[in-house]
Amino acid sequence: MSARCQLTGAEPRFGKTVSHSHRRSSRRFDPNVQRKRYWLPSEGRHVRLVLSTKGIRTVDAIGIEAAVARIRAKGGKV
Repeated sequence: MSARCQLTGAEPRFGKTVSHSHRRSSRRFDPNVQRKRYWLPSEGRHVRLVLSTKGIRTVDAIGIEAAVARIRAKGGKV
């Protein structure tokens, strides 16, 4: 599963892990992405989206129809 949210566009960020002795090594901060299945009434089918937890809260606030419209406007496939 890709670590990218289809709705918010959240993707991995990169930084450093700093040890007690202050040595630094590279690390990756992945967003908390989940596969979530929603019923899309206008098309009469379920859609499965890869969303960050912030994206899931956005869908709850604006509704699945508006969220799918935003994803399609960005050129995403649903």
